Amino acid sequence: MESKKIIQVEEKVPFKLLVPLSIQHMFAMFGASVLVPFIFGINPAVVLFMNGMGTLFFIFITKGKAPAYLGSSFAFLAPAGIVISKWGYNYALGGFVAVGLCGCVVALIIYKFGSDWIDIVLPPAAMGPVVALIGLELAGTAAANAGLKDEMIDMRNVIVFLVTLLTAVLGSVVFRKFLSVIPILVAIIVGYVAALLCGVVDFSEVSTAAWLSLPNFAAPKFKWEAIVIILPVLLVVTSEHIGHQIVTSKIVDRDLIKDPGLHRSLLGDYISTTLSGLVGSVPTTTYGENIGVMAMTKVYSVYVIGGAAVLSVACSFIGKMTTLINTIPGPVIGGISFLLYGMIGASGIRILVDAQVDYGKSRNMAMTSVIFVTGLSGVAVKFGSIQLSGMVLACVVGMLMGLMFFVLDKLNLTNDRDHE
Repeated sequence: MESKKIIQVEEKVPFKLLVPLSIQHMFAMFGASVLVPFIFGINPAVVLFMNGMGTLFFIFITKGKAPAYLGSSFAFLAPAGIVISKWGYNYALGGFVAVGLCGCVVALIIYKFGSDWIDIVLPPAAMGPVVALIGLELAGTAAANAGLKDEMIDMRNVIVFLVTLLTAVLGSVVFRKFLSVIPILVAIIVGYVAALLCGVVDFSEVSTAAWLSLPNFAAPKFKWEAIVIILPVLLVVTSEHIGHQIVTSKIVDRDLIKDPGLHRSLLGDYISTTLSGLVGSVPTTTYGENIGVMAMTKVYSVYVIGGAAVLSVACSFIGKMTTLINTIPGPVIGGISFLLYGMIGASGIRILVDAQVDYGKSRNMAMTSVIFVTGLSGVAVKFGSIQLSGMVLACVVGMLMGLMFFVLDKLNLTNDRDHE
C-alpha cells in the first residue's frame, strides 16, 4: 500500500515543487484572510503584505522549526468594529499595537517560567476537544462561504461547491506522485473552472485595477478607551495560538511547545501583530486553513511556508493580481474549507487517541463533555464589550476545570485511585 512521503519541517523542496506548493498555501489562506479587511472597510493589499512579512518574521523568530502561516485574525472583529465606529480605523490600529506588545510580555513570562503548566490547565482530555472545536466551530463559516445557508440556494453555487470538495477529497485519496502533494491547489483550479462554466465569477473589477500599486499603509493613533476595548482579545489570541501549536505538533510529530518553544512562537505571532498595527494592517494569527493543508499533504517544510509568504508580499504590489485572486468565488473557498476544517476537528480527536485518554475516569469524561457542549452550545459570556464564545470560552472553561482538578488532587479529594 503506497503512503505519502512526508516532507519534514527543515527539508528543502526542489524549485519545480516549491512554487505550486507555496501557491497552494497562499490560496488556502486567501479567502479567509482578505475577509477581515473587507469587513473593516480597507483595501486587502496591505494585509497580504503583512501576512507575508509576518510569516517570514515568525519563521525567523522560531528558528525555522515551527511551520505556520500567519493570516488575518477574526478574534478582533467585534471590539475593533466598536472602535472603528466610534473613533475610526487608525485608533483600532493603536489597539492592535497594544495587544501585540502585551502579547510579547506574555511570551517573556512563558520564557521565564516555562510551559509545563499547560499540562495542568489543559490536560489531553481538555486539549483534544478544544483543538477539535477550532475546526468544528468554523463548519458554519465553510457552509456560508459556499452559499449553502442562503435563504434562496443557488444551484450553481452547490455545483461549484460539490465539484471543489469532491476534487479535494478524491485527490487526497487517489492522486499519486507530484499531484498527491497539491490536491488543494488542484481542487481550487478545478473549482474555479467549474465556477467559470456556471457563470459565478465576476471579472468587472479586474479590468479597472492597476498593474502595479503600493499597499495602502496607514499609521496608528492611540486612545486609552480604544485600547481598553480591544486589549481583552489577548486571551482569545493566546488560547487560539496554543491550540494551533499543539495540533500542528501532532501533525508534524514534534513537540513545538518545547522546541522551538511556546515563548518563541507566541513572540513571533505578537511581533507580527504589533508590526501590522504600525503599518495599517490587521492583526495576524496562525491559520487553521494552512494547518489543514499540512495535515492533508504531509508537506511541513518551512521553505514552502516561506515561499507562500514571499508570494503574498509580491501579490500585494500587483493590483491586477490581488483583484484577480479576489474573484475566487465563495463556493470554491467553501468546498476547500469543508475538508480542511473537518481535518482540524479530527486532529483534536487524534490527541485523545494518541494520549490514550481513559474515559473510565470520571474527570476525563466530565472535562471532555463540558468542553464540547460549551463550545457548540452557542453560550456566550460578555466582559464589557468583549464576548467569549465557542472554542475560546470552551478553552477558558477547560482551564478552570483543569485547575480545579489539580487543587482537588493536591488535597487528595479525588476518587480516581478507587478505580485503579
